[in-house]
Parts: sequence; C-alpha cells; structure tokens
Amino acid sequence: MRTGDYLLKIYATLNGCFGNLNWWPGETPFEIAVGAILTQNTNWKNVERAIENLKGSDLLSPQGLLKIGEEKLEELIKPSGYYRIKTKRLKNFILFLFEEYDGDLDKMFEEELWSLREKLLGVKGIGEETADSILLYAGEKPVFVVDAYTRRILLRHHLIDEDARYRDIQSLFMDHLPCRAPLFNQYHALFVNTGKRFCRKSPLCETCPLKGLEAGKMQKGFEDSRVQGFK
Repeated sequence: MRTGDYLLKIYATLNGCFGNLNWWPGETPFEIAVGAILTQNTNWKNVERAIENLKGSDLLSPQGLLKIGEEKLEELIKPSGYYRIKTKRLKNFILFLFEEYDGDLDKMFEEELWSLREKLLGVKGIGEETADSILLYAGEKPVFVVDAYTRRILLRHHLIDEDARYRDIQSLFMDHLPCRAPLFNQYHALFVNTGKRFCRKSPLCETCPLKGLEAGKMQKGFEDSRVQGFK
C-alpha cells in the first residue's frame, strides 16, 4: 500500500468513527485567527472565555484590537493564560495586518499561500502551527497543520521518527494527499479528537479506532516513497 493510500485509510477510519467535526470553531475568519493565537499553551474552553470577553467589549475586530491599550487587552484575554505574552502577540499580528494589508483580513488572504506563510512566520510570536492554523482555518488555504497530537499518533504508528521536523511531517500529508483545504481541515480535526480521546500520554489503544493499522504492514510502495525524517 502506498503512502497516500495508507493516509487515506487512516482518514477513512477516523472519519467513520467521528464524522464531520466542523472545525475550527469561530463565527468569522478574524475570530478564528485570534483564537489560533490565544490557544497556544492552553485549552479551548479558556480561549472561548477570552473571546467572549472581547466580544462583550465590542473589540473583536482588527480596528478594536488596534485601538485598545495593552493593559485592557491583558485583562480581557486573561482566561487564556500567558495573557501578557499573548497580548503582545495579538498586537504584533494586528500591526502586521494594518501595515501590510490596511487591516483587511480578506486582502491578506488574497496573497499566495507560501508567500503569506513566510510573512506570518516573520511576526514575532507566530510559529508554524499558529501560522498554518490561521491559513487553513481562517483563510481556507490548503496547508496541513501539525500539532502535538499529530506527532504522537504518527510516532506510535511508526510513520515518523522522533527527530522528524514540523516541515517533514507536514510534507508527509501535502506530498501524498490531494491538496484540498477541506480534507486537511477535517484530517487535523480527526487527529485532535483521536489524541484527546484515545492517543493520550497514557494511550487507550484497545479501544482506539486505529487499532490494527500499522505502517509496518505496508508494502514496498511506502518504502519507495519515504523521505528524510520518516521511517
């Protein structure tokens, strides 16, 4: 079984278990982008509380976050944790949005995927996972998001080595699957659900829907397609 076929088999198995997850939660692309920054090192319930605070103050907009002072913003997003750091990251992103795109998120997303990704990574406090979450979930651009759940699941199924880099893992999906945002969106959401419910630090392998699927059982087609960083 070739790599792409195996990855699609994983997808079909998890999709059959969980169904359409309609991820990422958020009423607007801007809300999703803000959520992607606030969710660093915290759980989503805490992010929801912070976002509700911003909505309640009528500040969940590029213009609102541009004009608000840092102390007030810190107070509003405090539920998300690391609120001083995240305030600076949000401000950095907003300044970038206005300097490069006149504060227009739609205009930002008109830019070519990889060019925009490079620019986002140049914003202090935005790393690869956050940048890709903004691009995929807010901008509906076909880029695969890699997080701790993705890495853990792939390691336990012998699809990557311990030292695989973010870009290596991302390429595993983007080089072998149809390059479509809805597919990457649902696939990542499926991994998150699997990681939370089954592939925990203390895994529940016996009840996991992926039980029995092992990369080691794949045929020579997979071995021929491996790249540096993958088993």
